[in-house]
Amino acid sequence: MTPASSDPSDEAGRIFELQEEVEQLKEAVASHAVVDQAIGMMVALGRVTPDEGWEVLKEVSQRTNIKLRNVADFILIWGRDGRMPPEIRVELEAALDRHGPTQIPEAPSE
Repeated sequence: MTPASSDPSDEAGRIFELQEEVEQLKEAVASHAVVDQAIGMMVALGRVTPDEGWEVLKEVSQRTNIKLRNVADFILIWGRDGRMPPEIRVELEAALDRHGPTQIPEAPSE
């Protein structure tokens, strides 16, 4: 029995779909890593559990109407150079107050 011949346009379309899916998966993995790092910062600096760190990020995202991945990015930037948009800092402090024993510490010294 010989395999059925495939239409090259169908194959090209399928290859394109698979390439798109691979790119989406790469973005999801990168986004997940950023969020995990930000949760780690909440655990270490905010003295909350990982689950509470996740809740803190979600609350800040919802209250500022900024995508969670972007909130996580801002937190990582803050960890590197001490800069954070004021609206995120206010919501982050409030969320940590609700979930943890401490306020957000001052920016790391250079």
